[in-house]
Amino acid sequence: MSVETSSQYDRQDVFDAALHPDLFSGVRSRRIFAFFIDVIAIALLTLVAGVLVFVLGVFTLGLGFLLYAILPTAVALIYVAFTLGGPQSSTPGMRAMGLEMRLWYGDRPYPLLAAVHAILFWFSISLLTPLVLLVSLFSDRKRLLHDMVLGVVVMNSAYYREYVAGKA
Repeated sequence: MSVETSSQYDRQDVFDAALHPDLFSGVRSRRIFAFFIDVIAIALLTLVAGVLVFVLGVFTLGLGFLLYAILPTAVALIYVAFTLGGPQSSTPGMRAMGLEMRLWYGDRPYPLLAAVHAILFWFSISLLTPLVLLVSLFSDRKRLLHDMVLGVVVMNSAYYREYVAGKA
């Protein structure tokens, strides 16, 4: 057996905060506002899904009402998985704030990683208290603890496009 050494395994960290500080300029504060926009969007989607579950509950003679137990969590995970893990690599809130997420070597996140990212965020906030968000004050790329664990980077979309165009 031999070890494969194709270019797929020669990944390098392509986002250096010292060389390109504009990639991470203002990310922390814009990320907070993006979070609030996404919370409002998830709440509205949960309200719509709640109406659908009610109709389903009536047609199933009450059995569908059991979905109310998992409704907010399911809506939030599906929202994050298909927006953050989608082709634009950002939730609508992140897009409104000009942010984008990438893996440490430059690829876009995939839906499963985006869902795990959301789950780790909620676990870190609930288990380690909101003080865990202070990690971003000491990170050169303004990353949170769950970003570091998963190897993702949140950056400015506009500057990232210029950065990629300059490399090509």
